[in-house]
Amino acid sequence: MLTPKQRFGALMEGRQPDRVPVVCNLFEQGAKELGMPIKEYYSRGEYVAEGQIRLYEKYGYDHIWGAHYTARDSEMLGSRRTVFVEDGPPNVGHLIIKTEKDIENLVIDPGLLDTKPFAEQVKTIEIVKREKGDECPVLSTVIGSFSMPPILMGMDGWLDLMLTGPEKTRKLLLKKCSDFCIMKMKALFQAGVDMIAYSNPVATASFISLAQFEAMALEWIKRDINALGPRGIVYFNGGGLLNPMIKPILEHTGAGVFYIHPMDDIVQAKEIVAGRALVAAAINDVRLIDWPEERIEAQVRQMMDQGAQGGGFVFGTLVMPFAIPDKKIKTMIEAAHRFGTY
Repeated sequence: MLTPKQRFGALMEGRQPDRVPVVCNLFEQGAKELGMPIKEYYSRGEYVAEGQIRLYEKYGYDHIWGAHYTARDSEMLGSRRTVFVEDGPPNVGHLIIKTEKDIENLVIDPGLLDTKPFAEQVKTIEIVKREKGDECPVLSTVIGSFSMPPILMGMDGWLDLMLTGPEKTRKLLLKKCSDFCIMKMKALFQAGVDMIAYSNPVATASFISLAQFEAMALEWIKRDINALGPRGIVYFNGGGLLNPMIKPILEHTGAGVFYIHPMDDIVQAKEIVAGRALVAAAINDVRLIDWPEERIEAQVRQMMDQGAQGGGFVFGTLVMPFAIPDKKIKTMIEAAHRFGTY
């Protein structure tokens, strides 16, 4: 039996591993494992590392997370308030961009990497890399530049600027977001992560048309990814339909992994990449809350039947809700191991 690192390594080299690798996106569940509130859990990188190690060992998926939460980026850039809840991810509580002047005054420099929010994440990465890095890949996340403005100015503000605002102002903000994205990716790789999930929900078919994507978003995706090259980058749907955008992204960046949405067609995605990239397919994990175990097993089997043939496939989840019972997570992963064998 291969280790998770060997399993992913075989897949990335175009070889067939012993079974389909499994990605399980559990984040705040680490706080539950440690028996502490989510706010306390994220207060120290050591806590997050311990929580992620326990989740990895408990469920037996094929990676370990060296990531915190999306609002960390807004904290790095000056947001003074993050909203913590008992059963879900923290959210931005203070938007730092309210006027065009705020965009002009936004400064992106290496000093942002010395702030406490990023220092705590690096601490997490260093610990999980030391403890588990020899046996499994360490993953982290960044927000693509085209999807970063919502955490700085709100979704309504970004849609207004994106669709009707001055082009000069939009491009100034996107350049600064791209500079931040590139800087953070570089720092995450230097800290020791093996792969980065590049999350870009606004640049999907759930938000914009393909024509809008090619006119407004593609140049920033190219700028973000091509700055360091595609090695180690997983293009993550972020919660939006991705299949219509795969072809131009692949042609312009050479991205090696596309992590599609549960409503994207798996067979179609594999036909689009045509062996030039891996496809990771996400189960509709919100439904795990109420699906019976037989339904979960059937869904996993169906996904494996659609994706595993010919290799180049990863089974995954979206960002799994806190309310999913432990037993159903185990059922899903055990089914993925069973039906994912070649």
